[in-house]
Formats: sequence, C-alpha cells, structure tokens
Amino acid sequence: MNPRTAYALIATDLDGTLLRGDDTLSDRSRAALARAVAGGARHLVVTGRPAPRVRPLLEDLGSEGLAVCGQGAQLYDAGADRLLWSVTLDRELAETALGKIEAEVGQVYAAVDQDGVDGLTLIEPGYLMPHPTLPAVRVLLRDDLWGEPISKVLLRHPSLSDDELAAAARGAVGSLATVTMSGPGTVELQPCGVTKATGLALAARRLGLGPADTIAFGDMPNDIPMFDWAAHGVAMANAHPELKAVADEVTLSNEEDGIAVVLERLFPGAGAGAGADEVPGPRSGSAPVPGRRSSSPARPGGR
Repeated sequence: MNPRTAYALIATDLDGTLLRGDDTLSDRSRAALARAVAGGARHLVVTGRPAPRVRPLLEDLGSEGLAVCGQGAQLYDAGADRLLWSVTLDRELAETALGKIEAEVGQVYAAVDQDGVDGLTLIEPGYLMPHPTLPAVRVLLRDDLWGEPISKVLLRHPSLSDDELAAAARGAVGSLATVTMSGPGTVELQPCGVTKATGLALAARRLGLGPADTIAFGDMPNDIPMFDWAAHGVAMANAHPELKAVADEVTLSNEEDGIAVVLERLFPGAGAGAGADEVPGPRSGSAPVPGRRSSSPARPGGR
C-alpha cells in the first residue's frame, strides 16, 4: 500500500515512538507535528499511559484536544481535564487472572493504574517501574492495589522475558482480560476487548473521521490493533518484530525523529518554521515494507 500525500488524523504512540528515551520530544518532531496540524491534520496521542501521566506532555504540546490513554480504556479531554469515556478492569477478575498466571509461571510482581484524571500508579513490593521518571506509590501488600477502581494491571517476572510472560499470561487468562505488551518490562492486563483500536475508533468518530483518514505510528505489539484499524501503519526502526511484520512502512527510530521523517514527506515543509539550517530536511530510511494486513480492516466496536 502506498501512503497518501497527507492524512487528516495522525495517531502516535508515546514511549519508543514520539518520545525519545529521556521522555522528551525533539524540536524536529515538535515542528513537524505543528506543521501538519497547521495544514489541517489532527494529532491524537494514543498511549498505554493513563491520563494523569499524559497530562504534562499535552500541556507541553499546547494540546487541548482528545487523547486515548490507558491502552484504549480512557478517552481524555485535555481542554476540560476530564475523561469523556473510561472502562475499568474488574478487580476480582484481575486478582483471579493474577492467580492463574502465577499458577503457570510462579511469582510475578504487579502494579495498577487507578482510574480517573487523578488516579495513582500503585506498585507492590518487588515491582520495578520501567519508566523511572513516572511517579508511583509503593504499597505494602498486594491487597492494597485493589482499594480503588483500576484501568489496568502491569506485570513483571523476575526471569521470564516480556515475550515469554505475555504468551504465558494469554494462555492462563483467556477471556478474563486482554493481555498486551507495550514496552520493555511492560506486560499488562486490561479490560477484555479494550485495545488502542477501540479507543482510537471512538476518538476518531468524535472528530468526524475514520480509518481511511488515519496514519498511525507505534513500536510495540500493543500497537498492532491500531495498525489494523488505520489506513497506514508506520513502525519505528526500534519497533518489536511483531509490529514491523504488520506495518505498511518502517521509519527511523524514535531517537532519530522517525515520525518527523514521515510527516515532512506527507506535509511538505514540515519543520520549516525552525529555519532550513536548524531543522534537517527529510532523511532516507523511511522505507515501505510489505504489509500482512487486510486491505480493508474491520472497524472495531467501541466500549
């Protein structure tokens, strides 16, 4: 599939995609996004981070629009600082799912993201945050994780790889929850049927847009449903092999401004506001790859 010259909706993951490893947004990427928006496109963050952990970035971008958070479990209105839609993970089901996983692989360490615009991230003893810059509150006992409604559970295993843990969790959990892998050290349980695609579809409908209008950027297997939904999926050079296998295109890494490379091509002049001698022109490395997706993916249902 050859990409169009422009899209009306630009959906971007954050960690490993739009953001650099130090959780910052490069000047080149910022300028490319601004140029695309000035050209009439909408930028929509679609992330596994819960709304409270996305708010500072949206403020930095000056965004007052929508954001899909919590792996699709939350639709956040930045301008009003409120959730327009959210789905919580039943806490009894979450405990049952954890028990089934531990019966298969031994002890795991867990954390939860609480629901709400001011929800906390709680971590039990032994759990290490994959993103040390994100705030978390340590609790004494696992039972303390379930005091308030939650949007998801995060899991880590002392010896299994992320791929091994995710595969074991899917086999153990079945239909109790959706299992995703969203980054190094980040295997998650979320409400059954909820994915980035369901959240993206809901946000797009509110904007009067659909799959054919959308280009999506990501780096991990949790972005696969989003790629299946969007007209064009772009994987970063640092992306997981499972995502690259279904991508329409592979760009440069998040550290090399891979999103900006594509947007500068689709929206000519992207980044020009910073001056030709300050922002490099389009670079090579944004190469199409054979897609393995249906040419007309089904639109996911919202929840």
